[in-house]
Amino acid sequence: MNARTAKSNPVIECILSRSAAKYYDPTATLSDEQISELVRIGTAAPTSFHLQNWRFIAVRTPEAKARLSPIAWNQPAVTDAAVTFIVCGQLVDTSVIPSRLAPVVEAGIMPAAMVPEWEIPARNLYMAYPQRRRDEAVRTAAFGASAIMYAARSLGLGSTPMIGFNADAVHREFGLGEDEVPVLLLSVGEERPGNWAQKPRLPVSEVLDFV
Repeated sequence: MNARTAKSNPVIECILSRSAAKYYDPTATLSDEQISELVRIGTAAPTSFHLQNWRFIAVRTPEAKARLSPIAWNQPAVTDAAVTFIVCGQLVDTSVIPSRLAPVVEAGIMPAAMVPEWEIPARNLYMAYPQRRRDEAVRTAAFGASAIMYAARSLGLGSTPMIGFNADAVHREFGLGEDEVPVLLLSVGEERPGNWAQKPRLPVSEVLDFV
């Protein structure tokens, strides 16, 4: 792949042009169908052993935004953006693997005999290790949120990932399960003028080692 090809690739251009939005049009909305489509795209992101251990709470009504805002440090994006997702990772539970893989088997992608070959090593990898179970929940949520951010950008929408919130309060206020971790908030909506372009990054030479 040469530099010219990269610059003309719409996916790469989407990634390279995305920045966290500060300013949203508070009058613009997204339909439930549009929000659902963003999550559908987000859940195409990878998960370990096809666990799909995530959940997305779409905070989009004025009443729900009023509940979230004070426990999210009153960040303007929560009230101004069309929707703010509470992106939850779920602690790994490998007992769900057979049901998660059933559609994969039915689609002819995986032979049924391979299911235990996924479930058993996954159980050995995670279930006796609470930190690994939580780490995977965070990874899963981050992958899904990233996919939503880039999907939003490709549709001409802004997005803002946020970790500034009271996790315990979010857990209580929005009824998260005992196995759920509120990993981040992700606002999405129509931008208004004034947002910055993507900020320069460190040179690749400072973050890449060849071995």
